[in-house]
Amino acid sequence: MIVAILQARMTSSRLPGKVLKPILGRPMLEYQIERLRRVHRIDRIVVATSTDASDGPIATLCDHLGIDCFRGSLDDVLDRFYRAAIAFHATEIVRLTGDCPLVDPALIDHLIAFHLDGDFDYSTLSLEPTFPHGLDAEIFTFPALERAWGEAELPSEREHVTLYLYKHARGVRIGSVTQEEDQSGIRLTVDHPEDFEVVRRIFEALYPKNPTFGLGDVVAFLDAHPDVATLNAQHYRHEGLNKSYSADAKYLGSKAAS
Repeated sequence: MIVAILQARMTSSRLPGKVLKPILGRPMLEYQIERLRRVHRIDRIVVATSTDASDGPIATLCDHLGIDCFRGSLDDVLDRFYRAAIAFHATEIVRLTGDCPLVDPALIDHLIAFHLDGDFDYSTLSLEPTFPHGLDAEIFTFPALERAWGEAELPSEREHVTLYLYKHARGVRIGSVTQEEDQSGIRLTVDHPEDFEVVRRIFEALYPKNPTFGLGDVVAFLDAHPDVATLNAQHYRHEGLNKSYSADAKYLGSKAAS
């Protein structure tokens, strides 16, 4: 069973509560779920949030939308994914994050087909980034997830679910989906207020006319509105990962001292 697990929490350090910030009167996360429902090759969608009380509104939204919700560890996201995969009998897991509401259903279907046809353990759109940041998606087998869950120790590897797999790739068959045109400089993820403003303006411009708008529509809008496209130009990929690496240094230091 191919299960899309969408991780979401309210306690983002850079933009708290971002996944439920309203766009056109609806929570941002609701639009992402709506788009994921158009992915043909996903059998089930699960929102994986935490047991922390702050994430109760996410569980409430899932109940309202009729979407499965799994609640697990706040900080050990790898453990949260592993237990969600077990709970919903996943054989292949599509990993998505709640700060990417502009996911493209056709691109995810393409990733899934590529992964299955190539018999890969782990496949991704972002290892060699050519797509906009914010269209990131990954798919991996349950045994690959179980290996990472059992072996990963560093805080960065527990927070970023697939980091262990591509850092310790021995025996892991990795597939990377790229495109000829490099659009990696386009930022469509939501980590900062400026990111949210970009995404809000995209939805307000495109959604009322065509709720199923795709990547091409987004790129055309940004090309026509460079003032919007440059609102978040000061931010870069892997800001959160770099923060996790700082936590790794503290962890290794305390381990060496013990």
